[in-house]
Amino acid sequence: MQQIVTTGRLISRALWNGFTNLAPSNSEHVNKKREPSFLYAVCGFPKESSRKHPPVKGKFGDDAWFSAKGKATDVLGVADGVGGWRHYGIDPGEFSSFLMTTCERLVSLGKVKPNEPNKLLAQSYYELLENKQPILGSSTACVVVLNKETSSIYTANIGDSGFMVVRGGHVVHRSEEQQHYFNTPYQLSVPPPAHNGQVLSDSPDSADTSDFAVENGDVILLATDGVFDNVPDHLLLKELSQVEGVRDPLKLQCAANTIAWMARILAFDRSFLSPFALSAQANGINTVGGKPDDITVLLATIAM
Repeated sequence: MQQIVTTGRLISRALWNGFTNLAPSNSEHVNKKREPSFLYAVCGFPKESSRKHPPVKGKFGDDAWFSAKGKATDVLGVADGVGGWRHYGIDPGEFSSFLMTTCERLVSLGKVKPNEPNKLLAQSYYELLENKQPILGSSTACVVVLNKETSSIYTANIGDSGFMVVRGGHVVHRSEEQQHYFNTPYQLSVPPPAHNGQVLSDSPDSADTSDFAVENGDVILLATDGVFDNVPDHLLLKELSQVEGVRDPLKLQCAANTIAWMARILAFDRSFLSPFALSAQANGINTVGGKPDDITVLLATIAM
């Protein structure tokens, strides 16, 4: 891990000093032919950076993420806690974090079939509902499951987090954003009793699902809307294309760092015509600039 600090790259050093999670990898086996697996890196920023609160594995602000291995699966997931609950004295990050840690546990225990990521989200959500100590709030979520036996990906997405798959310099698969209306994504919710019926609460069954075959070297970006709202597709594609087939964990980590840092800079650029601003304009809202938000990047390549 120290190697990232000593590369001399300012971005990598800055991120490592507070905001990078270097994901474990089976690097000793990367040159051997094997069943498909994810080689991945993680990076992100909380919207409000503070040295008083050191980074916590699996969280960037109200965003949460997880990685887990099942018997025949590799699984990655992200969730974005809805920040508006903070006005009611509720920690938005607690809901998203519980959702992702429960997903991780269920995968590790072999409780989920490789082709049913929507049921993984559903089981995690129902555990939230049944928790003796109520965990209130809302969250979007996206889960990507690699079925090693069939070399296939299965996905489930609720809201405006999402994924993008790049092969041969082109986006070959991506998630569909789910919105009730502008800036109001689908979300799983557990509201306080007094707010039942007054809060958007989508069923896990409403998740958009997909499945497709993957090839050696495919690049998969899984991220929260802090990335997609601020970084145009052409910039993401440029970065993702550069790591197709990469099996060097350091190179993959640097690419994840670059995407997260780019999203962070553009989020606070008041003159940039961001994807979020373009969407706002399409909905009759005259605005420019990025959208400050928590940022989570999971960047993976398929290694066979």
